[in-house]
Amino acid sequence: MSPHSDPEAGHTHGHHHTDIDWEDMAAQLETGAELQLPVLRRTAARLRELLAPGQEIRRVLDIGSGPGVMTCVLAEAFPDAEAVAVDGTPGLLDRALARAERLGLGGRVTVRHAELPEGRAGLGTADLVWSSGTVHHLGDQQAALSALAGTLRPGGLLAVAEGGLPMRCLPRDIGIGRPGLQARLDAAQEDWFGAMRAGLPGSTPAVEDWPAMFGRAGLSGVSAFTSLLELPAPLGAPGRELLFARLTRLRELVSDALDAQDRTTLDVLLDPGAPEGVLRRPDAFLLSATTVITGVRGAR
Repeated sequence: MSPHSDPEAGHTHGHHHTDIDWEDMAAQLETGAELQLPVLRRTAARLRELLAPGQEIRRVLDIGSGPGVMTCVLAEAFPDAEAVAVDGTPGLLDRALARAERLGLGGRVTVRHAELPEGRAGLGTADLVWSSGTVHHLGDQQAALSALAGTLRPGGLLAVAEGGLPMRCLPRDIGIGRPGLQARLDAAQEDWFGAMRAGLPGSTPAVEDWPAMFGRAGLSGVSAFTSLLELPAPLGAPGRELLFARLTRLRELVSDALDAQDRTTLDVLLDPGAPEGVLRRPDAFLLSATTVITGVRGAR
């Protein structure tokens, strides 16, 4: 499942012009982000290294924060900053606040309900802006990046997680159906993603050369790094539950693009009682790579 086209990638999105019910997926989103906590903490540490020596971080925005897992990681990584979870789903913001309280961060984590791109203007400025899997849910991605860059204070850093490599979770030959199911699911997701983007308000085609797009947004020192999530087989219960939920969602979204044999195979994988199902089979795993692009706003 590609982080580019996976309908549940990232934490969540601040835009609601798709058929995705983010509030209904709240528990799944939080579980998925918690599985990535080691990656998220390494990412926050890398962002700290990319800032100029002595750069003061007083305010951090997490755009499309979802249940606030990364918001809290950023609050921990930048202890002198206010970390603001920004999302268009009130129930997810409630989860972000509850999470911050559990972690003893309640005094420094705040939330802001905002639909993007319309609500960007009211967010104020920040020294660090983070966004994961959100920009691709906005019709004009270049305009979105330029708007986020405009939120930065001089010397501030914009970091956007987009792209990477397709997630792998099963062997090529799983013993049922035709081998290569994941490749066909990847193709079906790309078609879904293209249709989703075409239907967004103000949808604008763009070559997704993210470093070049950062440059056009007026940012300098543009760079990228990729983080690997590796949960080997046999997968633990939280990973299996996440995989089950993702495949269930995928079955709903791309069923029409699959042939009858692949739909039958997915039904077996999603049968809780089947030994070949993802909740029981011993060869299920999670392997994904997420790319983060960064750029700095120059001093005035």
